[in-house]
Amino acid sequence: MRLGLPDHIVACLFDLDGVLTQTATVHEAAWKQMFDAHLRDRAARTREPFRAFEEADYDRYVDGKPRYDGVRSFLESRGIDLPEGSHDDPPGAETIGGLGNRKNQLVLDLIRSQGVRPYEGSVRYVHAVIEAGLQRAVVSSSTNCHDVLVAAGIADLFDTIVDGHIAEQRHLRGKPAPDTFLEAAKELGVAPRDAAVFEDALAGVEAGRAGGFGAVVGVDRVGQAAELSAHGADIVVSDLDELLEER
Repeated sequence: MRLGLPDHIVACLFDLDGVLTQTATVHEAAWKQMFDAHLRDRAARTREPFRAFEEADYDRYVDGKPRYDGVRSFLESRGIDLPEGSHDDPPGAETIGGLGNRKNQLVLDLIRSQGVRPYEGSVRYVHAVIEAGLQRAVVSSSTNCHDVLVAAGIADLFDTIVDGHIAEQRHLRGKPAPDTFLEAAKELGVAPRDAAVFEDALAGVEAGRAGGFGAVVGVDRVGQAAELSAHGADIVVSDLDELLEER
């Protein structure tokens, strides 16, 4: 074992939010703000009880998925049927596209006001990966991936990025489908079995397992170690530098 990974691994594919950067909580806050506002308005119109968007909803329906898929998945869980609209809909539109764009507007506001901090343990691990000569990619459903990496000061640590823009341009399915991870492996010129996936989202570890990757590392930031294992993680750590201590 090296880097806490099987010896044949030659590339590492990292999710962004919650693995490399401390932005998962920012995304969750933006999702809650957007959905709670929508649910309150809907409850007032229909005279139904207001049920807030909860952490369990984020973990189950939203985390790790492309933005519009997350909107669609959560609304389906509540039996709410909205028009699809388009990705160009204004943030105030009562459509899947509109709600997704409202969430993105909120998360950008939060990032601008709060800044972006990387996880120091993850940065140490990525530097160890570089020293070991392994290739590195960031695989994220976010369309703000590059800006977040730059804001966190770690953009130069990676060989390639497969983000929400790339997924849309190349018609790649979002997590839990393995498409974006497979695309990153292809860009690096490595077989999936020779690459490791690092994910904090249940949908993400599912994607790693579905893609036949050589190792799937679950990063447990919120106390869901058992769930990460059940959804496909080979090993679960609370921070990536724990893998260095196991050598």
